[in-house]
Amino acid sequence: MNIYLTSGTGDFLEQLKNKYPNEHMILIHGEGNSVLIHETEGKSVFATPRKFEVLDSVNELEERGFFVLNNIPVTDEGRPVFEHRFLQRSHAIEDEPGFESYRLLRPIKDDTYIVMTQWHGPHSFEAWKSSKAFENAHAKRDDSSGVNQQNIFSAASYVTTYSAMPKEDTE
Repeated sequence: MNIYLTSGTGDFLEQLKNKYPNEHMILIHGEGNSVLIHETEGKSVFATPRKFEVLDSVNELEERGFFVLNNIPVTDEGRPVFEHRFLQRSHAIEDEPGFESYRLLRPIKDDTYIVMTQWHGPHSFEAWKSSKAFENAHAKRDDSSGVNQQNIFSAASYVTTYSAMPKEDTE
């Protein structure tokens, strides 16, 4: 499975989405821009998308709620370590109230992975960040192999947040 992302104005992306009603696309809106997500086994209909391979997923993405994209730049040498860590994750997030879906996205022509989560609303995400499960999931691991000492990141990670339209009750 692949995910393709393209950015633009909400109106333009809505028109693009409507042009391909048989494709699984989700329009999300953030601060100053909108993103159209195209999830497919095939090729994208976008002219110049950011391309990702879905490495891990939970539940279907739906056009509702609140989306969090954790953008994590990883060195070429660090890719296997990063992927192993995420593929061995505890899955605790899936039991959190308001959690809806998850994707681990490997970049095809870039160094920035995306950990995409979908929530009922922003309050659900904030509650997750304050939870014991979040603390445990992000705890430093004691790894005698020296992996934790290896810097696998090529730059600082950053989070972008989006809401789907129409806006639903955000709790």
